[in-house]
Amino acid sequence: MVSSGGRVRCPDRIAAVEKRSIVVAGMSCEHCATAVRAEIGKLPGVSEVVVDVAAGRVRISGEELPGDAALREAVEEAGYQLAG
Repeated sequence: MVSSGGRVRCPDRIAAVEKRSIVVAGMSCEHCATAVRAEIGKLPGVSEVVVDVAAGRVRISGEELPGDAALREAVEEAGYQLAG
């Protein structure tokens, strides 16, 4: 533990959370969102996947996010395309 101005921090418990947004083409319903969420959620390092079907946007959070190729493969496995 490190004390700083009355605050106590535990450096070994601090984990950086990365966040990323991607655009997925072809989603139109909750079933689409569930499929994309499930495939991306299987990837190592991903802790949260939030899908906005109307915007076609997927927000991904985790300690160490996967690269573009892994995300593209997961989206395609769900039956959709990574836009851009």
